[in-house]
Amino acid sequence: WNTRAKREKLTELMFEQYNIPAFFLCKTAVLTAFANGRSTGLVLDSGATHTTAIPVHDGYVLQQGIVKSPLAGDFISMQCRELFQEMAIDIIPPYMIAAKEPVREGAPPNWKKKEKLPQVSKSWHNYMCNEVIQDFQASVLQVSDSPYDEQVAAQMPTVHYEMPNGYNTDYGAERLRTPEGLFDPSNVKGLSGNTMLAVGHVVTTSIGMCDIDIRPGLYGSVIVTGGNTLLQGFTDRLNRELSQKTPPSMRLKLIASN
Repeated sequence: WNTRAKREKLTELMFEQYNIPAFFLCKTAVLTAFANGRSTGLVLDSGATHTTAIPVHDGYVLQQGIVKSPLAGDFISMQCRELFQEMAIDIIPPYMIAAKEPVREGAPPNWKKKEKLPQVSKSWHNYMCNEVIQDFQASVLQVSDSPYDEQVAAQMPTVHYEMPNGYNTDYGAERLRTPEGLFDPSNVKGLSGNTMLAVGHVVTTSIGMCDIDIRPGLYGSVIVTGGNTLLQGFTDRLNRELSQKTPPSMRLKLIASN
């Protein structure tokens, strides 16, 4: 998403300051496709700020088919923060903790704050808090293999997690409800689901904006990449949803490193 001006500045920096003999810029989606042995495919990249579907044909990005949605990692982090607020759980980054005592499940944490802590910037403190949230996401969250149902989620196994300050508890339905917004924005409180595309719709919308002759190649190589795609159950849910939307005359194949 770098602008032309930024790319020119980067090129100037590499040649003028670092004196490199040659320099080549390539789009991330193309490199992702090549890394998976494909020159044609649909790259679904779900990172921090946005989830993007980028069609690649014969090693070139088809600009007219790019579709972007803000439902991504930062959105999931925001959902986790709201969950912690509802459960009255404080996010204490490890750098503030001098010592902690073991406590029973669900009991208030017993920890001691470090003395003479150096002054840190607000951005760095937020970064360390986000590290805690991201560890929680990777350890606890799971994407439901079908549209979220409260009764079904309540029967799912719980996952025990301990915060850096020692507070610990089990998480049940919350671990499926929190990431559900990626696939069903209408399930999120205060979010207008009609204005934001879910992950599955991002893919189908992107392919639908491309020439009909190349759509079989895109459906046949949907390449999944990005940190959010590592959430447990993400690729299974995506595969299920796309299978229901793929035309009968086309073959769907999902390619994911996980």
